[in-house]
Amino acid sequence: MSVAVDPVPLVEMSHISISFPGVKALDAVDFRMFPGEVHSLMGENGAGKSTLIKALTGVYGIDSGTITLDGEPLVIKSPAEAQNAGISTVYQEINLLPNLSVAENIMLGREPRRFGGIAWKKTRAMAAELLTQMRLDIDPASLLGSHSLAVQQLVAIARAIAVRARVLILDEPTSSLDADEVAELFRVIRSLKDNGVAILFVSHFLDQVYEIADRLTVLRNGALVGEYRIEEILRIELVRKMIGKEIAVLDDIDTRTRAQAVETETATATAVPFLEASGVGRKGSIEPFDVRISEGEVVGLAGLLGSGRTELARIIGGADRTDSGEIRIEGKPRRLSTARSALKDRIAYSSEDRKREGIIEDLTVRDNIVLALQADRGWFRRIPRRRQDELAASYIQALGIRPANPEALLRNLSGGNQQKVLLARWLAIAPRLLILDEPTRGIDVGAKAEIQRLVANLAEEGMSVLFISAELEEVLRLSHRIVVMRDRRKIADLPNEDVTVTEIMGLIASGADA
Repeated sequence: MSVAVDPVPLVEMSHISISFPGVKALDAVDFRMFPGEVHSLMGENGAGKSTLIKALTGVYGIDSGTITLDGEPLVIKSPAEAQNAGISTVYQEINLLPNLSVAENIMLGREPRRFGGIAWKKTRAMAAELLTQMRLDIDPASLLGSHSLAVQQLVAIARAIAVRARVLILDEPTSSLDADEVAELFRVIRSLKDNGVAILFVSHFLDQVYEIADRLTVLRNGALVGEYRIEEILRIELVRKMIGKEIAVLDDIDTRTRAQAVETETATATAVPFLEASGVGRKGSIEPFDVRISEGEVVGLAGLLGSGRTELARIIGGADRTDSGEIRIEGKPRRLSTARSALKDRIAYSSEDRKREGIIEDLTVRDNIVLALQADRGWFRRIPRRRQDELAASYIQALGIRPANPEALLRNLSGGNQQKVLLARWLAIAPRLLILDEPTRGIDVGAKAEIQRLVANLAEEGMSVLFISAELEEVLRLSHRIVVMRDRRKIADLPNEDVTVTEIMGLIASGADA
């Protein structure tokens, strides 16, 4: 039986605002958590979820607003101060020490002492008692690294509880867990909830949110959309609030691509596709899926963040290895085990994280453009400088990169122009399949329109494109066929003839196969 919800919030954040240079990350956001309740924080990338959590845990200072704990003002200047106040966080990337025992990880920094040293027997006994309270059958003397990610996640929670956490923040705790492991984690969460702990559960898996959460708060573009009891909001309404568009507006979509979709579907129905994946999957990442991409076809991936869009793209692009299924290129089996092996089949993958996995800010525009082509040729077959200059000049002109200076450092270009340089890099190797993961995120409207036109033109010239965007209108505008993802599995594959955003949102919300 759950602890009754106290009418007074345990944590209350009022009118929280945080700004970074040129960005209002949070704009007068209100947020509260009650004891004995699981609260889910929802929103797409850039909504402000991480910033709000970092404000609560002392990573970021706030520009304005107040935070209270048990009705008393709380000023948190560091994660250590947050932990001392009873606010603990378990991150998606487990920050424990796999080379130490389970007991050592749980009690690290709080080990009982005897004769000036650590009382190891008592340390293990205290850890065992805590594990027993959580009904976890884990040997406290065993090496943490010998256990699965799921067990390590539970040990991280045990450590948080060991410091008497009253507020437990779980940041994407199920991202690498299978169904049985998620069930065990949820059992532990419910046990903590019954003991009065306030739990913030951050996840992009709607099924899990509706299974475990009592209440949720939706953020969008750094602002509060609303707080809702879980039984008061339908899934399709939640999706609508996260995306931030009204259905009537979303249904006003350009019809040009739809006409092309009919022609493409007819032309490719019997033809051998350029790429076909059958039963391809990766444990802990994405459920086995089938997908086919024909020459000159734009296949759009639709779904919320965490739905499996990027995981599918990374497998097709060779960035992640598969552990099931088969990929065929023009009917012939291929093992795309690395990005380089994918490049041999002229498959280019442009990551959604252009800062970490794409551009190199300290190199020039020219150096960034020729990078993939040089890697493909091999570093001992240098591209002549004259050829580099020709390539850079042609793509700067073709894509309208500004400033039109091949010697400019990439760090000094706008986000939209950096994205154009990244596209130029992949176009320079003349790919047959171009995988674009969120290519228009974070760039201005003008640059976004230019990139969309470029994608459409490339497809008309025969290039295959796998296109990912969180903006459903963009997916509909550009795609001949739409693959809908939800909870790391493919749930629909639709020709873009008369598909509406309403239909896609309904599939995402319901998960019904189509």
